[in-house]
Amino acid sequence: MTQVLNTMYKKKLFFIIIPSILLISLPVLLLTGPFLPDLAVSLCAILFITNIFCNSLNKFARYYKSKFFFIFLFFYIILIFSSLFSDLVLFSLETSIFYIRFGVFSLAVWFLLDNNKVIIKYLCYSFIISFSILIADAYLQFFTGSNIFGSKIIGTRVSSFFKEELILGSYLSRLYPIFFAIYLYKFKKINLFFIFIFILTETLIFLSGERASFFYLNLSTIIIIALSKNLKLIRLGILFISLLIIILISFFNSDYKKRMIDNTVSQIFVNNQDISKKNNFKIFSTEHENHYKSALKMFWDNKLIGIGPRLFRKNCDKEKYKISFESCSTHPHNTYIQLLAETGILGFSVIFFAFVILLYFCIKHFYFKVFYKKFIFTDFQISLISSIIVSLWPIIPTANFFNNWANVIYYLPVGILLWSLKKNFNK
Repeated sequence: MTQVLNTMYKKKLFFIIIPSILLISLPVLLLTGPFLPDLAVSLCAILFITNIFCNSLNKFARYYKSKFFFIFLFFYIILIFSSLFSDLVLFSLETSIFYIRFGVFSLAVWFLLDNNKVIIKYLCYSFIISFSILIADAYLQFFTGSNIFGSKIIGTRVSSFFKEELILGSYLSRLYPIFFAIYLYKFKKINLFFIFIFILTETLIFLSGERASFFYLNLSTIIIIALSKNLKLIRLGILFISLLIIILISFFNSDYKKRMIDNTVSQIFVNNQDISKKNNFKIFSTEHENHYKSALKMFWDNKLIGIGPRLFRKNCDKEKYKISFESCSTHPHNTYIQLLAETGILGFSVIFFAFVILLYFCIKHFYFKVFYKKFIFTDFQISLISSIIVSLWPIIPTANFFNNWANVIYYLPVGILLWSLKKNFNK
């Protein structure tokens, strides 16, 4: 009897408790860089797969037989074939062959939430701790010029623990709607602390100087305001106060206005020349446009399965793809153009299909809300969906699609949403 209990405890420890701790710690681990969160995701995926093979396959059928996982596996197979037919097989396979961990991680999140009811509670606390620490440190850097570890502010751009990497805005804007959703799920009501921390977060995204992140923030805000049942007024209130603070900061420090507005306009309309002149308009900037042109040349040469994941950086300086000295980078800075270049029309189609499906259901939800006063999704689900749409939005400069740190953020809300949708379906 004792041996049976010990075996049961060990199974619970390895398959429930340890991966739950790893999941809960992700908001904090993401502050440290890509290694630790990627390690946590990989361990969660490995333990979940081990759990499947240590138990009955039928017990986990609802997870690995889900529509999401079938679509993900199709995408994963495309990545493998794209790498195998590339010019640098081993280099590309380093990315594609292990990419499966992210899809399995989403299933693991779904499974853990099914089997450990306290995860949402402690995940919420983890978000509160990570956001609070980051906010305190970032504002210290903003007001004094350096953070708690002595890292200096870079020009006017606040970076906090991320130092020279300048991804503070990306962290906050991408995790913001997930935190928003989990906070509401846990506490079921709005309080002053909630309002205070989110106002500071929105202002901090502006102070980070990351224009794409500021766009992501506003995009998720619009989705939540348009589609939610009970969050419209509170979200509008937070947005109004945040914008008021941002306007005041811009008034007293014009450098922020120059970067976020003036520089954006001058990069799109080169040197602020006459907009009517030919070849004056640029897609975000000259550098971005050259990246895109170089990537699209690669796509036209490899239409079906692309040049291989992570191989834009190896091909952009080749004469037939080179546009100028500005056309080369680690990635082309747009998710869909990168997918076209590196995975071809097949890889592109899978991710774009996911985006279109989400957009379709959001439009359907909005239609039912306006004309029938009915709601397909809960406010919790709408916040999670806004996070995923932000990650898949096509018309904006983006990070490397195959970046480990970014993929942790991409697939975390997917697992939570799958759990929530299945839970509501069962009810």
